[in-house]
Amino acid sequence: MAQPIPIPAPAPSGTKLENPLPIIGTQYCTPYPVDLSVVKKVMTISDGNFVVTDINGTVIFKVKGKLMSLHDQRILLDAAENPIVTLREKIMSAHDRWYVYRGESKEPNDLLFTVKRSSMIQFKAKLHVFLANNTKEEVCDFKVEGSWSERSCVVYAGDSPNIVARMYKKTTAQSVLFGKDNFSVTVYPNVDYAFIIALIVILDDINKESGAE
Repeated sequence: MAQPIPIPAPAPSGTKLENPLPIIGTQYCTPYPVDLSVVKKVMTISDGNFVVTDINGTVIFKVKGKLMSLHDQRILLDAAENPIVTLREKIMSAHDRWYVYRGESKEPNDLLFTVKRSSMIQFKAKLHVFLANNTKEEVCDFKVEGSWSERSCVVYAGDSPNIVARMYKKTTAQSVLFGKDNFSVTVYPNVDYAFIIALIVILDDINKESGAE
């Protein structure tokens, strides 16, 4: 009697959260998946500048780096260039720790979350994300795994296989000609998409500094 052909286990799919999970704001959580396009301008004086649009090409966010700053710093702005959050790297941090504050604040009570590499030596980036109220940091609230050179990463809920967002490379003739990196992000329902964009900006910076490709 022929043996049945083993069926491989399905790959982890996107997680549909039952309730909105607003890290930055409830206005960035939708009951349906959100597809965003991200363009990194790679030939500019101020490194780390991004533009984020929806599928219709409408600008949703902008990211700007601060020049002449003691801290490596990025600001996530809305389309009208109002600051949403400020991303600040901790100086002399072995794990490349970043702190993310509401608006342009640096006050502890405005801290939303922190991000750090899971280990000092990595071939591909693995980041652990801790919300501000997770002071013990025994288990991460989110984790990011991916390779910036391949423009591919996955965001997981906690220390689990449940995927809440994906990033993948998108090559266009314009991106090759005009020195821009283009990639797409899919954010699953009820997940804060401003939060996901902030994580991708930090992933970009950590990969650039550490060479974790």
